[in-house]
Amino acid sequence: MPRLHPGRSWFLNYRLVLLVSMSIIVPIGYVIRFAQTPTWAWLNDAIGSLAYEIFWVLLAAFLSPRTPLRAIAVGVCLITCGLEWLQLWHPPFLESVRATLPGRLVLGNTFSWFDFPPYVVGSVLGWLWARSAQRVTQGVRHEQ
Repeated sequence: MPRLHPGRSWFLNYRLVLLVSMSIIVPIGYVIRFAQTPTWAWLNDAIGSLAYEIFWVLLAAFLSPRTPLRAIAVGVCLITCGLEWLQLWHPPFLESVRATLPGRLVLGNTFSWFDFPPYVVGSVLGWLWARSAQRVTQGVRHEQ
């Protein structure tokens, strides 16, 4: 009789879906965030922030597939909000990290209150995305 089997193959399928999802969201986020549309720069930044949050939720779910997705989404949101607050602090060691492209992309360099709503919405969207990936891969039936 067929049944749902959340075993090893489920984790592999789930992680594969998350990996493909991340490979889609990263280029979309960068293209949108760095698009040359000065009149819509705020929108590009907000949508880029959504993609940023979604990526981190998906990555955390990929690295720790047994962790509850709500905990991942809340944790990612708190960490990215903390990183936003960290942009108000400018010690030399952080400035040297921010001077690099990876440091600027992860830590950012300019504090903005307007970044917080996309972080919250992006974490929720990342949670929904990862939950959908769980449901799709759990729907695969295996023979006993």
